[in-house]
Amino acid sequence: MDINFLNKKTEQNKGKKGKEPKFGRSLALALFFFMLITAFYLAVSDTSKNTPEISISDLAKSVSAGEVKNILVEGEKLTITYKNDEIKSTKKEIESSLSQTLFNYGVKPDALSKTNVEIKNESGFGFWLMNMLPFFLPVIFIVLFFWYLSRQVKGAGMQAFSFGQSKARITDPNDKNNKVTFKDVAGCKEAKEELKEIVDFLKSPKKFLDIGARIPKGVILTGAPGTGKTLLARAVAGESSVPFFHLSGSEFVEMFVGVGASRVRDLFKMAKKAAPAIIFVDEIDAIGRTRGGGFGGGNDEREQTLNQILVEMDGFEPNDKVIVMAATNRPDVLDPALVRPGRFDRKVILDLPDRADREAILKIHAEKKPLAEDINLKLIAERTPGFSGADLYSLMNEGAILAARENRKKVFQFDLIRAIEKVMLGPERKSHLLSKKEKEITAYHEAGHALVASVLPYADPVHKVSIIARGNAGGYTLKLPLEEKRLQYKKEFIDDIAMSLGGYVAEKMIFGDITTGPSSDLQGATNLARAMITRFGMSDVIGPVALAPNGGRSLNGEVFERDYSESVSTKIDSEVSKIIDNGIKSAEKVLTEHRKALDAIANKLIEVETLEQEEYEKIIVAHGITPKKKDIEKIG
Repeated sequence: MDINFLNKKTEQNKGKKGKEPKFGRSLALALFFFMLITAFYLAVSDTSKNTPEISISDLAKSVSAGEVKNILVEGEKLTITYKNDEIKSTKKEIESSLSQTLFNYGVKPDALSKTNVEIKNESGFGFWLMNMLPFFLPVIFIVLFFWYLSRQVKGAGMQAFSFGQSKARITDPNDKNNKVTFKDVAGCKEAKEELKEIVDFLKSPKKFLDIGARIPKGVILTGAPGTGKTLLARAVAGESSVPFFHLSGSEFVEMFVGVGASRVRDLFKMAKKAAPAIIFVDEIDAIGRTRGGGFGGGNDEREQTLNQILVEMDGFEPNDKVIVMAATNRPDVLDPALVRPGRFDRKVILDLPDRADREAILKIHAEKKPLAEDINLKLIAERTPGFSGADLYSLMNEGAILAARENRKKVFQFDLIRAIEKVMLGPERKSHLLSKKEKEITAYHEAGHALVASVLPYADPVHKVSIIARGNAGGYTLKLPLEEKRLQYKKEFIDDIAMSLGGYVAEKMIFGDITTGPSSDLQGATNLARAMITRFGMSDVIGPVALAPNGGRSLNGEVFERDYSESVSTKIDSEVSKIIDNGIKSAEKVLTEHRKALDAIANKLIEVETLEQEEYEKIIVAHGITPKKKDIEKIG
């Protein structure tokens, strides 16, 4: 499998939403508390049920006999403690005193005086509480139980009344922990220059208004995923020290028609109250697609939301001091009314960072990481062409994880080199063991890629060859350009296609058969050949005509809406086959002429599994192949 960083794309993770408590779980929790309270009450409410009861006449006999040590009087209840520490209970009449009751049963005052009598006052709060609790506790519980359930139902039901409220997350300008400024955003020089005017207006709008200038009402940030659109929007708010209202375009749209429009009104109302402020809508293409196009999943709710945004932006006054920023990686599908002058009338493009910008981004992400003395971020930047800012963050993070996994306190250069491959291809699949035959096939496959890339003049030089499985790849050949490129030549594409087919040709040449290994190589070569013909006008037969209109009207990468005839389609297929056949012939010629070098590279890979650039170049030099250097002749 060959790696071409210039065609690399990245994806960003989405946020997570909290889960609502379920009604069933709330009911079970309420029942559990009811059982707990009931058990507690039963345990403490009746402590006398195990105490034996006697009649008042038996008590009188025991007092006369001098057997009683203590009598505790609690209203009508009597608790008797005998001299043998036995405890019994009885009851008397409430209206008469204990002495009068015992006297009526024949107890003489002298006998009663020898017994200790304690009278407990039961007219306090505790008395009333213990007597009223059995009646009020069930009532209190039932009230609380139904209140709790109604609260849960209300929480779910009342959402219908809060649908129209904006769900924007607000970043306070005084929050120093989450504040982002232009210093935290490396690269993007031209984009930051464009946005400095926005910052200047939010800080001192009078300077612009006095001269009759109106700052753009909307700024749209476009670029590939991971290039820092959201981060740059936060940096504008941080530099301006104004409130930052942030939400995703999909958060406007709900199941009820009209909710999105209501949320837009609520959002702009909040922003105007907090002005000067910034409203940032991420992934605006979720609601800003062309209306009435019949594609992209358009519906009435989405269009009503878009209409409300257009109205709110057109209704701004010059002194409102509210600026709308949006981000998307699909500017081609946005409605023309959204990007016309007066709405999103400034477009800021964020490109993938060049080598110097990548080094600056790496330095920012390395600030809080303990780096070893051998770290060379310049070398890492050179080995990561095509990486976005998000890729570089992931690279530094993976390097730190690899170091921590091996119980080291510092991140070494070796960790970052391994992290490049992990971000690009995925982790090593050490459990993916190959048989001896499969290992030999993989070695010749990757050697075919590498050798064709080294011999053909316009292919990028090889930096690493490995037959260790990573991600979905059974092996890989890492090739990197000698210098940063903004333009690709036809000759480079042709050599890239031949290089991609090098593994296929090597398998067929050495083993007389082919495997499923080259499947991804064949797909990549075919897609590149078709793009040369339909997008870049690099076919002599078809000519300089773009045959892939609208760029984004595709399904699974294949254009399903085309505006050319079947005869042209047949010519395109013929041209694709011709380019692929020429690539196979080029690869066959290279591998046939340098068969000994192919065997040497494959045998070394079988032995060591991975060849770094220096060791690889020693092999090809020994077989008369000159490695590519930076002073290579420019393409004319």
